[in-house]
Amino acid sequence: MSVGDTIDTYLPSESETFMSERQRDYFRAKLLHWKEDILRESRETLAALQMENENHSDIADRASSETDRSIELRARDRQRKLIAKIDAALSRIDDGTYGYCEETGEPISLKRLDARPIATLSIEAQERHERRERVYRDD
Repeated sequence: MSVGDTIDTYLPSESETFMSERQRDYFRAKLLHWKEDILRESRETLAALQMENENHSDIADRASSETDRSIELRARDRQRKLIAKIDAALSRIDDGTYGYCEETGEPISLKRLDARPIATLSIEAQERHERRERVYRDD
């Protein structure tokens, strides 16, 4: 069974045992597929940046090109950090802690994990965390 087959043919259900082997396999496949997509996009970006090594005679063209390159590199940096989070989620699958809120220890909802497979907090814990951030930011 390929990564795509696992993702396309199965959807975790609340009626199953939480983080059963099938659910773990599903989320592992989903995370690996996401990581593969990011790495492929990164390779494509790198190839495009290497090919774009052109000399611009117009200073406005050069500035525009540098701005585009800077935006692309920032996006790649965010994706590099995302890969680290994906790898951490894969490690949690391996050690049996995946799917459980790191603040409360309670299961994270399957809908949340399906939408955000790198989630480490339940929705309630995430909301508390964001409220605390707003309070400290507003001070």
